[in-house]
Order: sequence, then C-alpha cells, then structure tokens
Amino acid sequence: MSKIKAKEAEAQVNPLLKLALELGPLVVFFLTNARGDQLAEMFPLLADLGGRIFIATAFFMVAMVISLIASKLLTGTIAVAPLITGAFVLVFGGLTLFLQNDMFIKMKPTIVNCLFGATLLIGLAFGKSLLALVFDSAFQLDAEGWRKLTLRWGWFFFVLAALNEFVWRTFSTDFWVAFKVWGVMPITIAFMLAQFPLLQRHSLEPMFEDDKSAKNKSEKSV
Repeated sequence: MSKIKAKEAEAQVNPLLKLALELGPLVVFFLTNARGDQLAEMFPLLADLGGRIFIATAFFMVAMVISLIASKLLTGTIAVAPLITGAFVLVFGGLTLFLQNDMFIKMKPTIVNCLFGATLLIGLAFGKSLLALVFDSAFQLDAEGWRKLTLRWGWFFFVLAALNEFVWRTFSTDFWVAFKVWGVMPITIAFMLAQFPLLQRHSLEPMFEDDKSAKNKSEKSV
C-alpha cells in the first residue's frame, strides 16, 4: 500500500516544482562558477577551496542536499534518479575538493549516465523493463512499448555520457559548465518529445483529449 501511495504522490507533484528542484542545483553550479572570483573576494574563506570550479562544486553539493530535502518535505518522496545523482554529486564533489582535481566532478555525469544506461539495458536483457517502474504512474503502455522505450532511453544515456566526455576533454571548464546546465536539458527535452509517436502507438489509454473523444465516439457507435 505504501508503494502505491508513493506513486500516487509522485504523480501529483507539480511539474514546475519538480523541474525547479532538479534544475536548481545546476543553476547554482553555473552561477557560482561564473561569479566564483567575486565570491572569493567577498568571503575569503571560499578562496581556500581553490579556483572557481571548486567553489562552484562546493555550492553544487550544498544545493543538491537542499534540493533533496526540499523534495522530501514538499512532495513526500524522493525519486530514485535524483537520489542516485545526489549521492554521486557528493562523492565526486568531495573527491574534487579533497584532491583539488576537477576531473572527478567532470566525469560524474559520464559515470551516472553510463550507470543508468547499463541498468536499463541489462534489465531489458533479462526481460525486465525497469523504465516501467519509473514512468508507470505517468504512462500506460503495452509490453512492446515499454521494451522499445527502455531500449531508446538506455542508449540515450550512453549518448549523453559520450557527449559529456567529448565536451569536458575538448573545451574549457566554463564551456563544460554551461553545456552541463544549458545544453543537456534541451537535448533531453528534445529526445523526450521525439518519443511521443511511440507513446501514442503503444499507449493502452488515449493520451490526448482528441484521442479520447474519438475513442468514445467509436465505442458509442459500436
């Protein structure tokens, strides 16, 4: 019963609130990296952390913890993906600060995306669509729909991992931070929108009002 209630609560979460909780730490990361020098001048203790990327990493870690706590307080639950991401932020952020090497925070998205992608594809190899456990409250798809959607998301995570590796190893730290905040999200949204035809084809229930009206008319005519 508790799992059912948790799913219902998650389904009722305001999408804008959910987006704010997920984007908030990233925006803090971007702004702090951009203004790291000024912050170090205003608060000399921050200068001990190192350069701008290290100050931004520290703020990112704090913002992530606040986001997870706020998610629990405001929605009553913490989704699995943000929880895993938060744990990696704390671990790799801690390594970044302790070893004074920004490679760790830069590789974090690669490792997290590879973990998500491998989990989905391995689960699919064993006949389990783990994505259905995440999106079951939002979509009602047939087995083939869940299989195709899980396969696509699994490979998409590996694409994001490859993109992150290419960007941080090729461009400047500032460019990587900007890409992480303002590049990955639009790419992800575009990918999600591209999945709507698949969702419509395999949906067990009409997704839009026009589809519902058409279905009701067909049922009445029968």
